[in-house]
Amino acid sequence: MQKLKGKTILFTGAFGLIGKEICTHYMNEGARVAWADIRIDYDTVAWLQTHFNEADFIVVEMDITNEQQVADGIAKIVAHFGTLDILVNNAAIDAKFDKTGMSQVNQSRFENYPLDLLRRSVEVNLTGTIIVTQAACRQMLDQGYGNIINVASTYSVVAPNQDLYDFGQGTQNYKPIDYIASKSFIPNFTRYIATFYAKNNIRCNAVVPHGIFNNHDEAFLTNFAKLSPLQRMANREELRGPFTLLASDESTYMTGSVLMVDGGWTAW
Repeated sequence: MQKLKGKTILFTGAFGLIGKEICTHYMNEGARVAWADIRIDYDTVAWLQTHFNEADFIVVEMDITNEQQVADGIAKIVAHFGTLDILVNNAAIDAKFDKTGMSQVNQSRFENYPLDLLRRSVEVNLTGTIIVTQAACRQMLDQGYGNIINVASTYSVVAPNQDLYDFGQGTQNYKPIDYIASKSFIPNFTRYIATFYAKNNIRCNAVVPHGIFNNHDEAFLTNFAKLSPLQRMANREELRGPFTLLASDESTYMTGSVLMVDGGWTAW
């Protein structure tokens, strides 16, 4: 039985690692999905067109820091589907330590970290998340119900162990402050929205994933295994269950929850 049959879902950052995995899974579970992102992956769109009914998805170019673009995008989604049942706040700037992302990581220590990069991440990860949530809540209030799922991070709960990013090559890498500062608000933002709108039949919960394997090199995987109780990174498929639970009617008594999916990382 499809657990999300008939539900309409707006997913920001839809063409990223988590986005593509969960959006596709949501559609396999019967949901109708708005794939929203600042950059459209047209290869993925072509794949969707061959595997799904085009009435069951819509692609929306959306810069979540642009209020008008967000409002127009949600209006387009509601015009297409008729409702907006679920918002997944996934879009974010994050320094990635896989083989593709390493070259883009700013290696500055905290005391030297560029403030313009901090401001940029805060604008997207914090302010942008609020902008989309405000617009979604206006629609959900009009229709009398809604469900919001925020994507947090273990680094919104605990500090990074910077030893994870020392690959024994004579140069210490760091998980930068911009991500920690801008993501740390997500758990309490989740509680804020959950309690603010509880009487309006709008729920809000958060998923807290940790490292997801995506072509990382052996030095990173070795470090990760030493620091993780499960001694490995997550496979992207392992996020399907938690995201489906929070989007489905099986979680109707859950609101304000911060669901850890981190292989025990924050238990130590």
